[in-house]
Amino acid sequence: MRLFCLPYSGGSAMFYARWRRLLPTWIDVRPVEWPGRGARMDEPLATDPRALASQLAAEIHTRLDGPYALFGHSLGALIAFELTHSLLDRGAPAPAVLFASGAEAPSVRDGSIWRLPLSDDALLEELRNLQGTPDEALSNAELMRSALPVLRADFLMCGAYTYRPRYPLPCPVHVFGGVDDETSRESLHAWRRETSAGFTLDVLPGHHFFIHTQQAELLDLIGSALARQSGRSIGSHWSKDHERILRPATR
Repeated sequence: MRLFCLPYSGGSAMFYARWRRLLPTWIDVRPVEWPGRGARMDEPLATDPRALASQLAAEIHTRLDGPYALFGHSLGALIAFELTHSLLDRGAPAPAVLFASGAEAPSVRDGSIWRLPLSDDALLEELRNLQGTPDEALSNAELMRSALPVLRADFLMCGAYTYRPRYPLPCPVHVFGGVDDETSRESLHAWRRETSAGFTLDVLPGHHFFIHTQQAELLDLIGSALARQSGRSIGSHWSKDHERILRPATR
């Protein structure tokens, strides 16, 4: 099972490389880097979400010679959704699961406040509010000089996104949210409209970047979902809406 993982705003897909040693060996983690960062640093940054999804679909389509799934966090979830539609439009098989993490459903999101470029100060304030960047990184001027252009392009991509109603996806959609994230429960449930198959919502402890603080729990849920889809454990995907709220472990 190949698991294609898409980054969040300002991040690199190589964050997911660590998942290779944390998930079962039958899950082949494939970080999907976007232009302008990581190994693709020499390419222009993307600011058009639909064009990016189409480009990624063209690149990934030739590698779909077996079962696969898609995971995206925050902006990455939005791109993963568009990427799924782009792949299906190209005649590719549907993913086993679309994992959408830390993101409002496309049909209810409003990114209009991001349509114009943000100043450096405004971008730094957004990073602080999201609580996913250490203070020492925020105060590192050299690091921020290289990070802020990527973040600015990603926020422009958020602002440029417009929702297009289409046929429901034929694959299950598994959504993750943070208990203390600003993303509302209703906007997470709205992902249910985008699938004709199973829907699951897992709400984990933490803020927007629960993907870091609850990594072990998140990966356990991902592994279990993929195991069900691949027949590696008893059961199948949920046939109706299903929500779980996970609490911090007690010691």
